[in-house]
Amino acid sequence: MNKTGTASIWQKYLRIREVNVFMALVVLIIIMSAASPYFLKQDNIFNVLRGMSTIGIMALGQTMVIITGGIDLSVGSLLAVSSMLTARLITVHDQSAFIAVLTGLSFGLFLGIMNGLIITRFKINAFITTLGMLSIGRGLTYLLATGVKGSVASNIPMQNGFIVFLGNGYLGPVPFSVVLLLILLFLASLFLRHTVPGRYIYAVGSNERSARLSGVPVNKVRVFVYAISGFFCALAGIILTGRLSTAATNIGLGNELDVIAAVVIGGASLQGGEGTVTGAIIGATIMAIVRNAFVLLHIPNHFQTITIGIVIILAVGFDQLLKRKVKNL
Repeated sequence: MNKTGTASIWQKYLRIREVNVFMALVVLIIIMSAASPYFLKQDNIFNVLRGMSTIGIMALGQTMVIITGGIDLSVGSLLAVSSMLTARLITVHDQSAFIAVLTGLSFGLFLGIMNGLIITRFKINAFITTLGMLSIGRGLTYLLATGVKGSVASNIPMQNGFIVFLGNGYLGPVPFSVVLLLILLFLASLFLRHTVPGRYIYAVGSNERSARLSGVPVNKVRVFVYAISGFFCALAGIILTGRLSTAATNIGLGNELDVIAAVVIGGASLQGGEGTVTGAIIGATIMAIVRNAFVLLHIPNHFQTITIGIVIILAVGFDQLLKRKVKNL
Protein backbone atom coordinates (compact mmCIF):
# COMPACT_ATOMS: atom_id res chain seq x y z
CA MET A 1 0.00 0.00 0.00
CA ASN A 2 1.39 3.43 -0.91
CA LYS A 3 2.00 6.23 1.54
CA THR A 4 -1.07 8.16 0.41
CA GLY A 5 -3.31 5.15 0.98
CA THR A 6 -1.87 4.54 4.45
CA ALA A 7 -2.36 8.19 5.38
CA SER A 8 -5.96 8.00 4.20
CA ILE A 9 -6.65 4.99 6.43
CA TRP A 10 -5.09 6.75 9.42
CA GLN A 11 -7.14 9.86 8.74
CA LYS A 12 -10.33 7.83 8.65
CA TYR A 13 -9.44 5.98 11.86
CA LEU A 14 -8.36 9.04 13.82
CA ARG A 15 -11.61 10.81 12.99
CA ILE A 16 -13.66 8.07 14.66
CA ARG A 17 -13.52 9.50 18.17
CA GLU A 18 -16.03 6.98 19.52
CA VAL A 19 -13.61 4.16 18.73
CA ASN A 20 -10.81 5.85 20.65
CA VAL A 21 -13.08 6.64 23.60
CA PHE A 22 -14.40 3.08 23.65
CA MET A 23 -10.84 1.75 23.70
CA ALA A 24 -10.15 4.02 26.69
CA LEU A 25 -13.24 2.58 28.38
CA VAL A 26 -12.02 -0.99 27.80
CA VAL A 27 -8.59 -0.14 29.23
CA LEU A 28 -10.24 1.47 32.27
CA ILE A 29 -12.37 -1.64 32.85
CA ILE A 30 -9.30 -3.88 32.63
CA ILE A 31 -7.41 -1.70 35.13
CA MET A 32 -10.32 -1.63 37.58
CA SER A 33 -10.83 -5.39 37.25
CA ALA A 34 -7.23 -5.90 38.29
CA ALA A 35 -7.35 -3.26 41.03
CA SER A 36 -10.51 -4.46 42.78
CA PRO A 37 -12.08 -7.94 42.97
CA TYR A 38 -15.48 -6.32 43.53
CA PHE A 39 -15.56 -4.25 40.35
CA LEU A 40 -16.96 -6.93 38.01
CA LYS A 41 -19.52 -8.25 40.48
CA GLN A 42 -23.06 -7.97 39.12
CA ASP A 43 -24.33 -5.72 41.92
CA ASN A 44 -21.48 -3.26 41.43
CA ILE A 45 -21.86 -3.21 37.63
CA PHE A 46 -25.57 -2.49 37.92
CA ASN A 47 -24.92 0.20 40.53
CA VAL A 48 -22.46 1.88 38.17
CA LEU A 49 -24.93 1.68 35.27
CA ARG A 50 -27.82 2.92 37.40
CA GLY A 51 -25.75 5.85 38.61
CA MET A 52 -24.63 6.58 35.06
CA SER A 53 -28.14 6.51 33.62
CA THR A 54 -29.28 9.93 34.85
CA ILE A 55 -26.02 11.61 33.77
CA GLY A 56 -26.33 9.78 30.46
CA ILE A 57 -29.90 10.96 29.88
CA MET A 58 -28.87 14.57 30.50
CA ALA A 59 -25.82 14.07 28.28
CA LEU A 60 -28.12 13.24 25.34
CA GLY A 61 -29.60 16.72 25.46
CA GLN A 62 -26.30 18.41 26.28
CA THR A 63 -24.72 16.75 23.23
CA MET A 64 -27.25 18.37 20.93
CA VAL A 65 -26.66 21.74 22.59
CA ILE A 66 -22.88 21.47 22.26
CA ILE A 67 -23.09 20.31 18.64
CA THR A 68 -24.83 23.62 17.83
CA GLY A 69 -21.94 25.46 19.49
CA GLY A 70 -23.82 26.22 22.69
CA ILE A 71 -23.55 25.03 26.26
CA ASP A 72 -26.05 24.39 29.07
CA LEU A 73 -24.77 24.99 32.59
CA SER A 74 -28.25 24.80 34.12
CA VAL A 75 -28.76 21.04 33.79
CA GLY A 76 -28.32 20.25 37.49
CA SER A 77 -30.78 22.94 38.56
CA LEU A 78 -33.35 21.96 35.94
CA LEU A 79 -33.08 18.40 37.20
CA ALA A 80 -33.65 19.59 40.77
CA VAL A 81 -36.58 21.93 40.21
CA SER A 82 -38.44 19.44 37.98
CA SER A 83 -38.00 16.63 40.48
CA MET A 84 -39.08 18.86 43.38
CA LEU A 85 -42.18 20.02 41.50
CA THR A 86 -43.13 16.43 40.70
CA ALA A 87 -42.63 15.31 44.30
CA ARG A 88 -44.59 18.27 45.70
CA LEU A 89 -47.55 17.60 43.40
CA ILE A 90 -47.69 13.94 44.44
CA THR A 91 -46.88 14.20 48.15
CA VAL A 92 -48.27 17.60 49.16
CA HIS A 93 -51.09 18.17 46.65
CA ASP A 94 -52.08 14.50 46.20
CA GLN A 95 -51.96 14.57 42.41
CA SER A 96 -51.71 11.36 40.38
CA ALA A 97 -48.27 10.22 39.31
CA PHE A 98 -49.24 10.71 35.65
CA ILE A 99 -50.23 14.37 36.13
CA ALA A 100 -47.21 15.06 38.35
CA VAL A 101 -44.70 13.49 35.94
CA LEU A 102 -46.28 15.23 32.96
CA THR A 103 -46.12 18.57 34.80
CA GLY A 104 -42.51 18.01 35.87
CA LEU A 105 -41.43 17.12 32.33
CA SER A 106 -43.34 20.08 30.92
CA PHE A 107 -41.71 22.46 33.39
CA GLY A 108 -38.24 21.22 32.46
CA LEU A 109 -39.18 21.65 28.80
CA PHE A 110 -40.45 25.18 29.50
CA LEU A 111 -37.26 26.26 31.27
CA GLY A 112 -35.21 24.82 28.43
CA ILE A 113 -37.29 26.81 25.94
CA MET A 114 -36.70 29.93 28.03
CA ASN A 115 -32.95 29.32 27.80
CA GLY A 116 -33.20 29.04 24.04
CA LEU A 117 -35.42 32.10 23.61
CA ILE A 118 -33.19 34.31 25.77
CA ILE A 119 -30.14 33.20 23.78
CA THR A 120 -31.75 33.67 20.35
CA ARG A 121 -34.09 36.63 20.88
CA PHE A 122 -32.00 38.76 23.22
CA LYS A 123 -28.61 37.58 21.88
CA ILE A 124 -27.29 36.85 25.38
CA ASN A 125 -24.31 34.51 25.51
CA ALA A 126 -25.29 30.88 26.20
CA PHE A 127 -22.77 30.62 29.03
CA ILE A 128 -24.27 33.64 30.82
CA THR A 129 -27.88 32.68 30.11
CA THR A 130 -27.60 29.13 31.41
CA LEU A 131 -25.47 30.25 34.35
CA GLY A 132 -28.31 32.57 35.29
CA MET A 133 -30.85 29.78 34.81
CA LEU A 134 -28.69 27.59 37.06
CA SER A 135 -29.29 30.08 39.87
CA ILE A 136 -32.97 30.59 39.02
CA GLY A 137 -33.65 26.86 38.92
CA ARG A 138 -31.93 26.24 42.24
CA GLY A 139 -33.87 29.10 43.83
CA LEU A 140 -37.16 27.71 42.52
CA THR A 141 -36.19 24.33 43.96
CA TYR A 142 -35.84 25.84 47.43
CA LEU A 143 -39.09 27.76 46.97
CA LEU A 144 -41.00 24.61 46.01
CA ALA A 145 -39.45 22.67 48.88
CA THR A 146 -39.91 25.17 51.71
CA GLY A 147 -42.73 27.37 50.48
CA VAL A 148 -42.71 31.17 50.61
CA LYS A 149 -42.66 31.13 54.41
CA GLY A 150 -40.42 28.11 54.73
CA SER A 151 -43.25 26.00 56.17
CA VAL A 152 -42.45 22.78 54.31
CA ALA A 153 -39.50 20.44 54.92
CA SER A 154 -36.59 20.97 52.55
CA ASN A 155 -36.66 17.32 51.50
CA ILE A 156 -39.95 15.88 50.25
CA PRO A 157 -40.21 12.08 50.60
CA MET A 158 -41.26 10.10 47.55
CA GLN A 159 -43.01 6.77 48.08
CA ASN A 160 -45.11 6.64 44.91
CA GLY A 161 -44.72 3.17 43.38
CA PHE A 162 -44.43 4.36 39.78
CA ILE A 163 -41.75 6.97 40.53
CA VAL A 164 -39.80 4.52 42.68
CA PHE A 165 -39.95 1.98 39.85
CA LEU A 166 -38.48 4.53 37.44
CA GLY A 167 -35.48 4.94 39.71
CA ASN A 168 -35.11 1.53 41.34
CA GLY A 169 -37.17 -0.88 39.24
CA TYR A 170 -35.83 -3.71 37.09
CA LEU A 171 -36.77 -5.26 33.77
CA GLY A 172 -35.46 -8.76 34.31
CA PRO A 173 -31.96 -8.38 35.75
CA VAL A 174 -31.41 -4.91 34.24
CA PRO A 175 -32.29 -1.63 36.01
CA PHE A 176 -35.21 0.07 34.27
CA SER A 177 -33.39 3.41 34.14
CA VAL A 178 -30.61 1.75 32.10
CA VAL A 179 -33.15 0.23 29.69
CA LEU A 180 -34.78 3.64 29.31
CA LEU A 181 -31.40 5.25 28.63
CA LEU A 182 -30.64 2.71 25.90
CA ILE A 183 -34.02 3.35 24.26
CA LEU A 184 -33.46 7.10 24.36
CA LEU A 185 -29.93 6.65 23.02
CA PHE A 186 -31.24 4.65 20.07
CA LEU A 187 -33.94 7.24 19.30
CA ALA A 188 -31.59 10.21 19.70
CA SER A 189 -28.98 8.57 17.46
CA LEU A 190 -31.57 7.92 14.75
CA PHE A 191 -32.82 11.49 15.08
CA LEU A 192 -29.39 13.09 14.68
CA ARG A 193 -28.24 10.83 11.85
CA HIS A 194 -31.34 10.25 9.77
CA THR A 195 -33.67 13.24 10.06
CA VAL A 196 -33.62 16.72 8.57
CA PRO A 197 -33.76 18.48 12.00
CA GLY A 198 -30.83 16.32 13.10
CA ARG A 199 -28.78 17.46 10.12
CA TYR A 200 -29.81 21.04 10.87
CA ILE A 201 -28.27 20.70 14.35
CA TYR A 202 -24.90 19.76 12.87
CA ALA A 203 -25.19 22.45 10.21
CA VAL A 204 -25.76 25.21 12.78
CA GLY A 205 -22.73 24.13 14.78
CA SER A 206 -20.47 23.68 11.75
CA ASN A 207 -21.14 27.07 10.19
CA GLU A 208 -24.06 29.15 11.40
CA ARG A 209 -23.79 31.73 8.61
CA SER A 210 -23.78 29.10 5.86
CA ALA A 211 -26.64 27.26 7.55
CA ARG A 212 -28.70 30.45 7.69
CA LEU A 213 -28.01 31.23 4.02
CA SER A 214 -29.03 27.66 3.15
CA GLY A 215 -32.44 28.20 4.69
CA VAL A 216 -31.86 26.46 8.03
CA PRO A 217 -34.05 28.03 10.76
CA VAL A 218 -31.07 28.63 13.04
CA ASN A 219 -32.96 30.24 15.93
CA LYS A 220 -35.60 27.52 15.98
CA VAL A 221 -32.89 24.86 16.00
CA ARG A 222 -31.17 26.51 18.96
CA VAL A 223 -34.42 26.81 20.92
CA PHE A 224 -35.20 23.18 20.11
CA VAL A 225 -31.91 21.79 21.47
CA TYR A 226 -32.23 23.73 24.73
CA ALA A 227 -35.82 22.55 25.05
CA ILE A 228 -34.71 18.94 24.58
CA SER A 229 -31.97 19.46 27.15
CA GLY A 230 -34.51 20.78 29.66
CA PHE A 231 -36.85 17.86 29.00
CA PHE A 232 -34.12 15.27 29.51
CA CYS A 233 -33.00 17.01 32.70
CA ALA A 234 -36.53 16.82 34.05
CA LEU A 235 -36.76 13.13 33.17
CA ALA A 236 -33.41 12.45 34.86
CA GLY A 237 -34.59 14.35 37.94
CA ILE A 238 -37.76 12.31 38.27
CA ILE A 239 -35.78 9.07 37.89
CA LEU A 240 -33.26 10.21 40.50
CA THR A 241 -36.05 11.14 42.90
CA GLY A 242 -37.43 7.62 42.56
CA ARG A 243 -34.00 6.13 43.19
CA LEU A 244 -33.42 8.20 46.32
CA SER A 245 -37.07 7.99 47.45
CA THR A 246 -36.90 11.70 48.16
CA ALA A 247 -36.69 15.04 46.37
CA ALA A 248 -33.86 17.01 47.98
CA THR A 249 -32.91 20.65 47.51
CA ASN A 250 -29.27 19.70 46.90
CA ILE A 251 -30.06 17.10 44.27
CA GLY A 252 -28.14 17.61 41.03
CA LEU A 253 -25.48 19.89 42.52
CA GLY A 254 -22.37 19.71 40.34
CA ASN A 255 -24.06 17.53 37.72
CA GLU A 256 -23.31 20.09 35.03
CA LEU A 257 -19.61 19.23 35.41
CA ASP A 258 -20.24 15.49 34.97
CA VAL A 259 -22.58 16.00 32.02
CA ILE A 260 -20.30 18.36 30.12
CA ALA A 261 -17.32 16.12 30.89
CA ALA A 262 -19.18 13.08 29.53
CA VAL A 263 -20.04 14.88 26.29
CA VAL A 264 -16.52 16.27 25.79
CA ILE A 265 -14.86 12.95 26.63
CA GLY A 266 -17.25 11.33 24.16
CA GLY A 267 -15.81 13.39 21.31
CA ALA A 268 -18.01 16.47 21.04
CA SER A 269 -16.22 19.70 20.18
CA LEU A 270 -16.99 22.75 22.30
CA GLN A 271 -16.65 24.77 19.09
CA GLY A 272 -19.68 22.96 17.69
CA GLY A 273 -20.37 20.83 14.64
CA GLU A 274 -19.01 17.56 16.07
CA GLY A 275 -20.22 14.93 18.48
CA THR A 276 -22.49 11.93 18.83
CA VAL A 277 -24.84 10.75 21.54
CA THR A 278 -23.14 7.34 21.48
CA GLY A 279 -19.83 8.96 22.35
CA ALA A 280 -21.51 10.92 25.13
CA ILE A 281 -22.87 7.74 26.72
CA ILE A 282 -19.44 6.12 26.54
CA GLY A 283 -18.08 9.24 28.19
CA ALA A 284 -20.75 9.06 30.89
CA THR A 285 -19.81 5.43 31.52
CA ILE A 286 -16.14 6.39 31.92
CA MET A 287 -17.14 9.10 34.41
CA ALA A 288 -19.26 6.63 36.37
CA ILE A 289 -16.43 4.08 36.52
CA VAL A 290 -13.99 6.75 37.69
CA ARG A 291 -16.36 7.69 40.51
CA ASN A 292 -16.88 4.03 41.38
CA ALA A 293 -13.11 3.54 41.46
CA PHE A 294 -12.79 6.13 44.23
CA VAL A 295 -15.28 4.17 46.32
CA LEU A 296 -13.77 0.74 45.71
CA LEU A 297 -10.20 1.92 46.19
CA HIS A 298 -11.08 3.99 49.28
CA ILE A 299 -9.72 7.22 47.82
CA PRO A 300 -10.95 10.43 49.56
CA ASN A 301 -13.98 11.97 47.82
CA HIS A 302 -12.46 15.41 47.37
CA PHE A 303 -10.05 13.95 44.83
CA GLN A 304 -13.01 13.13 42.58
CA THR A 305 -13.57 16.72 41.50
CA ILE A 306 -9.85 17.23 40.94
CA THR A 307 -9.67 14.11 38.80
CA ILE A 308 -12.74 15.04 36.76
CA GLY A 309 -11.25 18.47 36.05
CA ILE A 310 -8.03 16.85 34.89
CA VAL A 311 -9.98 14.42 32.70
CA ILE A 312 -11.85 17.32 31.03
CA ILE A 313 -8.60 19.17 30.28
CA LEU A 314 -6.98 16.00 28.92
CA ALA A 315 -10.02 15.18 26.78
CA VAL A 316 -10.10 18.65 25.20
CA GLY A 317 -6.32 18.64 24.79
CA PHE A 318 -6.42 15.22 23.13
CA ASP A 319 -9.16 16.45 20.80
CA GLN A 320 -7.04 19.41 19.69
CA LEU A 321 -3.95 17.22 19.27
CA LEU A 322 -5.94 14.71 17.23
CA LYS A 323 -7.24 17.40 14.90
CA ARG A 324 -3.73 18.74 14.29
CA LYS A 325 -2.45 15.23 13.60
CA VAL A 326 -5.22 14.55 11.10
CA LYS A 327 -4.47 17.80 9.26
CA ASN A 328 -0.80 16.88 9.01
CA LEU A 329 -1.44 13.42 7.52
